Amino acid sequence: SLGEGGGGGSRLRRQLESGGFAAGEYVKQLSQQSDGDRDLQEHRQRIQALSEETAQSLKRNVYQNYRQFIETAREISYLESEMYQLSHILTEQKGIMEAVTQALLLQADRDDPALGARRAAAAADPFLPLSAKDAAANEEGRQRTLTTLLEKVEGCRDLLPESPGKYLVYNGDLVEYDADHMAQIQRVHAFLMNDCLLVATALPNRRGAYRYDALYPLDGLAVVNVKDNPPMKDMFKLLMFPESRIFQAENAKIKKEWLEVLEETKRNRALSEKRRLEQEALPRPAPTPPESTNPFDEDEDEEEEDEPSAEEEVVDLSLEWIQELPEDLDVCIAQRDFEGAVDLLDKLNEYLADKPVSQPVKELRAKVDERVRQLTDVLVFELSPDRSLRGGPRATRRAVSQLIRLGQSTKACELFLKNRAAAVQTAIRQLRIEGATLLYIHKLCHVFFTSLLETAREFETDFAGNNGCYSAFVVWARSSMRMFVDAFSKQVFDSKESLSTAAECVKVAKEHCKQLSEIGLDLTFIIHALLVKDIKGALQSYKDIIIEATKHRNSEEMWRKMNLMTPEALGKLREEMRSCGVGNFDQYTGDDCWVNLSYTVVAFTKQTMAFLEEALKLYFPELHMVLLESLVEIILVAVQHVDYSLRCEQDPEKKAFIRQNASFLYETVLPVVEKRFEEGVGKPAKQLQDLRNASRLMRVNPESTTSVV
Repeated sequence: SLGEGGGGGSRLRRQLESGGFAAGEYVKQLSQQSDGDRDLQEHRQRIQALSEETAQSLKRNVYQNYRQFIETAREISYLESEMYQLSHILTEQKGIMEAVTQALLLQADRDDPALGARRAAAAADPFLPLSAKDAAANEEGRQRTLTTLLEKVEGCRDLLPESPGKYLVYNGDLVEYDADHMAQIQRVHAFLMNDCLLVATALPNRRGAYRYDALYPLDGLAVVNVKDNPPMKDMFKLLMFPESRIFQAENAKIKKEWLEVLEETKRNRALSEKRRLEQEALPRPAPTPPESTNPFDEDEDEEEEDEPSAEEEVVDLSLEWIQELPEDLDVCIAQRDFEGAVDLLDKLNEYLADKPVSQPVKELRAKVDERVRQLTDVLVFELSPDRSLRGGPRATRRAVSQLIRLGQSTKACELFLKNRAAAVQTAIRQLRIEGATLLYIHKLCHVFFTSLLETAREFETDFAGNNGCYSAFVVWARSSMRMFVDAFSKQVFDSKESLSTAAECVKVAKEHCKQLSEIGLDLTFIIHALLVKDIKGALQSYKDIIIEATKHRNSEEMWRKMNLMTPEALGKLREEMRSCGVGNFDQYTGDDCWVNLSYTVVAFTKQTMAFLEEALKLYFPELHMVLLESLVEIILVAVQHVDYSLRCEQDPEKKAFIRQNASFLYETVLPVVEKRFEEGVGKPAKQLQDLRNASRLMRVNPESTTSVV
């Protein structure tokens, strides 16, 4: 047996480890081959033992490799230390080489005083004209300086490719502060090139070494002076989508230098870009075609001269507003002037609508498209749920309208509905659960349906011309209703509230739901579909409670008349029975305070009619059979008990009293139940009619042993 168990375990392990193992097929095959529950239990135990064995094996492997992990980490630490020492040695060697180069340059200046004077003049004023050799030397020196500095920054070699025109303009240490709380974040070193700004963070324990942090093109960079407000002073702000950063210089002089050199570099960059565009926009002379010996070509040339080619038309991009358009868009985005940015884009599109697409136009379009992406990202961020959700749906109108103008209607619709879903969910979560359940449901319905109504009206205003978006709103409303029903059911049905409380809460929700008909939106069928399961459970649960209570009273039944002791109590019972629909109750009252009915029958009548009234408040067509079957089950408990007592009782007086209670049930209570059900539902219940007709057999022949059921 042990050998068979070991072989079976090996086969089972191989089967579970196979690549094509399918759990569903395996279980199906196992169920077909097993003789009974015992085989399945034994197989389950084998799989459990195999699982525990695998877990123990994995644990042993981890323990065995743990020491190797520690040793590997130690070796890595040693290697890192050696690499740092090697880097330090290379840095020292590099410094020595630079010192030697400088000494050689000084020696050359002493040998040739004229060359030294020209180099000194160039250092004092870099814009002085130089000879071709000196200009090349100056450019080479700038490149060497840039390369030397960037070698100190880790991670920027691939992000900042070398180009002949790139050189270092300015650099220095700065301290970055948080833009919201003005708390110091970190120390950085900034490298200003002629076309971009590189920001690097200082590496701890490595003097003069930095790690790459960010790279910003000057085209999309705006510099803002921050007014001194002690102790916060000597600061300036850099605006670049989608963020802004605040830096502090060492003193006011260095801050002034940073502001001036940044503005000057940006200006030089814009001028060089403008010159390049003007050069490209100039008409280029067409190449002279070779002379043809074909005599028919002359006629074709004359025809072509009469029809000028569209490619010869030149688009004028030298207008001032077009040249400044990218910078103006950057300023509008930085200042959150979204309307102004979209107006500029519309103006450009209108200007270029009937113009040919030349290479300069393509380049301008590329720059503008980059700004359009930035603007779209800003507007998307404005509509993101991470932003403040206060202000209601109208707070999103500005961003939504601009996205629609940019041709992003679908994205605007999606983001608007996500924003509103987050707002509704937050509002529901912020509701405090206190006091009575009905009070909380009133608050919940007011918050949810008011938000839904406001969202629908705002949606109709924003997307009036986009009919395709309305289906998305209907889908969103359905998902929002599901979120509402989850919160509703958790408070009403999961907490086991009474049926009367649940009925009142559902009634309140239905009344609020009807408010949406003002805008042509009917979600009543959705709330019915989402609540039907919980309401069925509540009806069946309350039915079981009534049946259990009725059976308990039946077990203690003595078949005695009720003595209410006081006229007030009798009057109260008359009112209760009248409210239940029993109008002829006086014929069952006797002298003084006696009632010629059993306490069990009277209690059953009140409890059944109360159940019917509350259930009719919850009624909708999907609940018809559940309610009807519950009523039949409740009534059968009382009818069967009366039938059984009438057949088993031997005392003539008690038998007559039981017959009187049976007459009250069949001739008074059952017709009232049937009539009230038909009034509440709108159609008669055949099952209740059959139940009342079946009772005639017992009334005609009470000595029969035939059951009513």
